[in-house]
Amino acid sequence: MKVVEKFTSINGEGTRAGELAVFVRFKGCNLRCSYCDTMWANEPDCQYKEETPEEILNYVLGTGIRNVTLTGGEPLLQKDIRELIHLLLQAGLQVEIETNGAVDLSAFCEERPVFTMDYKLPSSGCEEYMITENMELLGKDDTVKFVCGSQEDLLKALDVIQTYDLTNRCHVYLSPVFGSIEPVQIVEFMLKHRLNGVRLQIQM
Repeated sequence: MKVVEKFTSINGEGTRAGELAVFVRFKGCNLRCSYCDTMWANEPDCQYKEETPEEILNYVLGTGIRNVTLTGGEPLLQKDIRELIHLLLQAGLQVEIETNGAVDLSAFCEERPVFTMDYKLPSSGCEEYMITENMELLGKDDTVKFVCGSQEDLLKALDVIQTYDLTNRCHVYLSPVFGSIEPVQIVEFMLKHRLNGVRLQIQM
C-alpha cells in the first residue's frame, strides 16, 4: 500500500472531532478538487513508502490509540484496503474512512467501517463524478460532508440533503472553503432553510 504519512493527532472533523486518532494517509486520488488541501499527496512524484496491511496494523496498535482514520488522496483506491479494514476492525479498533464520493462503497460495506463521505459541490469542479447510489448505503454512524464555497454550493447541498433524506439517514455537516465563504453565511443559510439535523463544522 502506498503510504505517504502516518501520524497521531486529534481528529479535525467528523463525528469524532477533537478525539485522538491515528491517521494513515495514502497516495493518489481519482479527483482534483479546486480547493484540495492535500494535492501534494496526489502528485506523481509524491514520495511514499510501500507498506503491507500487517505493517500498518502493527504501527496503529503500537500507538495505543483506538480511533483510526484512513485518508488520502482516496484511500479506497488502494488495492489492499479491504484487507487493512478487516485487520483493523478485527483488532477492535474504530475505523473511519474519509472518502470522496466518487468510489462505489458497496464493496466495502461487508465489515462496515464508518464512512465520512464528501459530496463534491459545484465549486469543487468534480460534482459530475459523484456516485449518488452511495447515499443508499449510509447509516446512522456515517457522515456526508459538504464543503461549501458559494451560495450556489449551499443551494445544491440543500437539494441533495432533501433528495436523499440525509438528516434521517446519517450525520450531515456543512464546512466552509476558507477565503471563499464566511461561516456566518452558512449559519444564515441554515437558519433561513430551517436545517434541523445539519451541523456547521469548522475544521480544527
